[in-house]
Amino acid sequence: MSAGSPDTSGSALRILFITEDDPLYVIKFFEVFFAEYPREEFDIAGITVDAAFHEPLTKTARRMWGFYGPRDFLRQGVKFAATKAKRTSIATLATRAGIPVIPSPGSVNDAAYVARVRDLAPDVIVSVAAPEIFRADLLGVARLGCVNIHSGRLPKYRGMMPNFWQLLHGEPHATVTVHEMAEKLDAGAVLGTLEVPIRERDSLHRLIVETKRAGARLMIDVLRQLAAGTTNPQPVDMAGADYFSFPTPADVKKLRERGHRML
Repeated sequence: MSAGSPDTSGSALRILFITEDDPLYVIKFFEVFFAEYPREEFDIAGITVDAAFHEPLTKTARRMWGFYGPRDFLRQGVKFAATKAKRTSIATLATRAGIPVIPSPGSVNDAAYVARVRDLAPDVIVSVAAPEIFRADLLGVARLGCVNIHSGRLPKYRGMMPNFWQLLHGEPHATVTVHEMAEKLDAGAVLGTLEVPIRERDSLHRLIVETKRAGARLMIDVLRQLAAGTTNPQPVDMAGADYFSFPTPADVKKLRERGHRML
């Protein structure tokens, strides 16, 4: 059954989340979603919390040093260490909410993980900053397909760090998009959008936090539509597509020259 087809079973929508371990920003989505989702309408079968970037911590640290610069890197490091000391994580949030944490064997595309997901029989798989591209076998497991949330307007802001690029390009707002997932990255039909205003002198930190929180509420709305079979998928015209990589230090310098801050 394709996305948007009605669920005639009369039962709650069965959802599996796949996300990354980010205690600073992605967790903001789940703080809102777990607090506000309708228990009588949604059955969360589980959540897989994968390692961010799929690279050694030292490599991630070097990437963040180049991105934030020494001062902001240290400030973020203090925040990160504080969350770890408090054992604040997406997995602990899920456990407190009674949601099973489903480990992956290193990759969500591994045949053993796909088989485990198939046994869970989710109606929909939701990607929230999942650090891997889903391959065909995983994309085909859920009855209503897979959906992703992206903090940028598609297809213009495909790729990494869309909030950063929208700030840098002087957009009046950041567009949060929920879309169907396809084998081609950020190319599935759009199921819902909302806009978060960008201030004249803003911070990337504030914008990311706000888009994560607003995105959680958008996702609840879209999942309700999926359950009711009332979505109106809008195809993405890839003729106008662009793709953005992780920002360089030169890009960060331009952002600051526009009057924006990182934190």
